[in-house]
Amino acid sequence: MANHTLDADIRSSFGKGAARKLRQAGKIPAVVYGHGSAPIHVAVPAHETTLIARRANAVIDIALPEGQQLVLIKDIQRDPVRQIIEHLDLVIVRKGEKVIVDIAVHVEGESFPGTMVQLEHSSISVEAEATNIPESVSVSVEGLEEGAQIHASELTLPAGSALISDAEMLILSITLPPKAEEAAPATEADAPVDASGGGDSGGE
Repeated sequence: MANHTLDADIRSSFGKGAARKLRQAGKIPAVVYGHGSAPIHVAVPAHETTLIARRANAVIDIALPEGQQLVLIKDIQRDPVRQIIEHLDLVIVRKGEKVIVDIAVHVEGESFPGTMVQLEHSSISVEAEATNIPESVSVSVEGLEEGAQIHASELTLPAGSALISDAEMLILSITLPPKAEEAAPATEADAPVDASGGGDSGGE
């Protein structure tokens, strides 16, 4: 995975008001931490950062006053309505260092005609080099019949990655589509009852 580059400004003003002013100026507040160093509060350009954040587990070569630093996007806080990024947590990583991340499970192929794929887990946890984090892991369901299951241990991981999730975790299963309940046929018990009294009154 190629690294992205960003310039960062050190920020000294905090709070909601300061964060609002930053966002109005096209910046996103963020904090850089890790490897025992004190947290560094920075502001990064909103447009470039938003584009980078579209890619899961993005590694960024960030320019700080004391020099370049590799960081991994650890957490993204978004506005619940507008979905714009409000804050970022960036964790420092080193070349060659192993990190644990979640990567997406990408399903390929078509299962046996008349069946459907029931995806139980859409991501798995793996350990990989910080500068070589895979984007996803692919699994083929081509021709699989009803009842087939695929567990985490059966996935073919990208080179350099090791499974951290439980090996027995169910990733997907092949099932039959649910059938609509058929209306039960009417029985004598369901027939309407004549409440008028029915038969002969029997005259005197």
